[in-house]
Amino acid sequence: MIKPQPLPIDPLLPSICQTLDQHDELVLEAPPGAGKTTRVPLALLGQPWLDQKKILLLEPRRLAAKAAAQRLAEQLEEKVGQTVGYRIRMETRVSAATRIEVVTEGILTRMLQDDPGLEDVGLVIFDEFHERSLDADTGLALILQGRELLREGPPLKLLLMSATLDGAAVSDLLGGAPVLRSEGRAYPVELVYSPPSRIDTPVEERVVNRIRQALDRHDGSLLVFLPGQREIRRVRQLLDDSLPNHELLITPLYGDLSLGEQQQAITAAPPGKRKIVLATAIAETSLTIEGIEVVIDAGLSRQARFDPGSGMTRLLTTRVSAAAATQRAGRAGRLGPGTCYRLWSEQQQAQLEPQTPAEIQHADLAPLALQLLKWGVNDPTELCWLTPPPAAAYNQSLELLRQLDAVETLSPGQFRLTARGEQMAQLPAHPRLSHMLLCGAEQGQARLAADLAALLSERDPLNTPQSDLTQRLEWLQSSRGKGQGQRLQRLAQQYFQLSDNLSTAEQTPHRLTKDSATGYLIACAYPDRIARRRDNQTGQYRLSLGRGAKLSEQDRLNRCEWLAVAALTSRQDSATDLIRLACPLDPELFEHLLADMKESEEVVIWNAQQDRLIAERQTRIGQLVLHRDTSLGLPPDRITAALIAHIRRQGLRLLPWDEAAEELRQRLAFVRQHDPAPSRWPDLSDTALLNTLEKWLSPWLEGINKGSDFARLDMADILRSQLEWSQQQELDRLAPERIQVPSGSRIRVNYSQSPPVLAVKLQEMFGCTDTPRLGFNIPVILHLLSPAQRPLQVTQDLAGFWQGSYAEVRKEMKGRYPKHPWPEDPTSAPATSRTKRTSQS
Repeated sequence: MIKPQPLPIDPLLPSICQTLDQHDELVLEAPPGAGKTTRVPLALLGQPWLDQKKILLLEPRRLAAKAAAQRLAEQLEEKVGQTVGYRIRMETRVSAATRIEVVTEGILTRMLQDDPGLEDVGLVIFDEFHERSLDADTGLALILQGRELLREGPPLKLLLMSATLDGAAVSDLLGGAPVLRSEGRAYPVELVYSPPSRIDTPVEERVVNRIRQALDRHDGSLLVFLPGQREIRRVRQLLDDSLPNHELLITPLYGDLSLGEQQQAITAAPPGKRKIVLATAIAETSLTIEGIEVVIDAGLSRQARFDPGSGMTRLLTTRVSAAAATQRAGRAGRLGPGTCYRLWSEQQQAQLEPQTPAEIQHADLAPLALQLLKWGVNDPTELCWLTPPPAAAYNQSLELLRQLDAVETLSPGQFRLTARGEQMAQLPAHPRLSHMLLCGAEQGQARLAADLAALLSERDPLNTPQSDLTQRLEWLQSSRGKGQGQRLQRLAQQYFQLSDNLSTAEQTPHRLTKDSATGYLIACAYPDRIARRRDNQTGQYRLSLGRGAKLSEQDRLNRCEWLAVAALTSRQDSATDLIRLACPLDPELFEHLLADMKESEEVVIWNAQQDRLIAERQTRIGQLVLHRDTSLGLPPDRITAALIAHIRRQGLRLLPWDEAAEELRQRLAFVRQHDPAPSRWPDLSDTALLNTLEKWLSPWLEGINKGSDFARLDMADILRSQLEWSQQQELDRLAPERIQVPSGSRIRVNYSQSPPVLAVKLQEMFGCTDTPRLGFNIPVILHLLSPAQRPLQVTQDLAGFWQGSYAEVRKEMKGRYPKHPWPEDPTSAPATSRTKRTSQS
């Protein structure tokens, strides 16, 4: 065994061994570069409590798993596959002698499904657990239940290793597990912040400017963090154009590269060369990139966010968390003092979120739901989670699995996998692709389905605005074993073998052309993304889930009426998605292979364009109408329900309100306000009327079929019918429409204000000293009007007005309106609605 160079974790190794001897769980906090990945598994390998069982070391990515296995094997002076091996997608290097298996987190779930107790494993190590991937959270939850209920023999021990996660929270989840901390090797890293930049300056240009400065100021290699592949390609192009320096080696690093390309990025630069590594968040942890002295951080990260409302996953570019920024900066201090250039200000640094949200909070949970049901869990809250899966996203996932024929409902909240679901759970692919692979095998299209699954599992291999999937198929099938094409062909071959072995179909496959077969398979995987072109709108489509979608103007699929869509770009602020990958769909498939997607329903709806009721039998694919049969009659109850629904959508303004109806509502509101038992009167407020349309309006809707028919409704009469005869009489007494004043005139009361208003000409109130009162002894507010009908006084105290301010009003008005009486004593003068001359005559 090679004597390794000392690492910061070494002094802690005896404590780690001793703690795991005494406890079944341990949380280890160690910063990047401490050596936890390469030292801890080997130190634990010979512990007596392990009893010759295996150690599983979980890594978040394939490259990290392969690199960790290689470093561990080198220390033992062995080849990978002997004492130390690995399992990753498309590659396994283990043997009967293997004691340490380094696996990616997704592999663990499938191992647990095959052996819930992990009987041949003594210890599971979760490396880089702070990344909080969905697979890691799921694996931990299943292990905790599996070892409690299904493990035989000695308990399965757990070691969670993290760089930045709150160890106390993880300890609590594990029942108070001990927490050990390593100080790590902390070379100083100088942090250089940037002043705020112009909002219209592309991030790629700012990064390139900073790269040029760093190359002049420093001698070592550079690690540049960018949000995604698009920015990496753009920065690389700008550097190639502006830095034709043969001493510079520019290498990208992101998840969809081949392992060989990723390996090239993390190895040291050849002698005499400097390296610029353009990386996504993949380089934050778990990978040691040799020779890095300078980090340039754009401060951005691209994350997939699942929206339960639309059932879509959106890629969002967000600010990194403070913890992620610390991880990135630490990459500059692995070998010695370094420098990190941050393309944001210190003030912006203080505003960063402390931690990156756990993936389970914003991920598509369909794979999780499928695996939990395979495990036998109906309700995810049965398991112990550091962060439970959100209920809305989980329920959305169950609905998708139902559409894929993977799940059946036994009773509310109780589900189980169908035979198809059981098969899907055995395939290492998203449930959509698993369903497609099985459908392909059943229809003699297993090879085509495998090619499609491989293409859709990774990034789009063609940088083209054309969305046609057949172009990608032609590219894949014509690839000559190079780069991404070789990797996809290997993946397709694995999918083909797995799905072909699982398929047990005995029916005779339908005859499908290559084009119709592609559309069929994509529709099987994405039943919610079948698209139909909108009438006379080139490139504008409606999806079966109800959302809008569009193609770019140059896309050759624009001429297709029906599409099966595999990939969309969705924006949170837009109801229309951009179609990125699709293929033509033959609607004849809905008559046989896709017939199960059709739903038929009698529909009575209000057609807004025609402004009338429509009754028809609709045959639909989701929200898309295939056929309409308008020969149906109009059942009265369905008509009424449709009219009520239409009124609720449009609001009460749709009804023909007139002054009499509004006045009746106001009078009843006054009575309800003052009656000690208001519930004996109907509530005619907007909210109450909308909530009770079926009760008070339904009987009056007979014969209404189009918008203009509503004008026939007498709203005052309809509302009055809500009152019994005795209530109508009492209403007239308590809240009369009009009040007779001393002049003999009957003046209308305005109930729109509280208290109600009586607007009356001043001369008509002569001889009266008591303010008129309504029911419940409520005095009205008098608006005493001039001959020109303008208020001279607003009062509830008529006697006080006569004795007080009337004299001033008389003095001012007598000269202005001499034809009208202005007596010195209005309380004894006769009331009149006329002028002096008219009164004398």
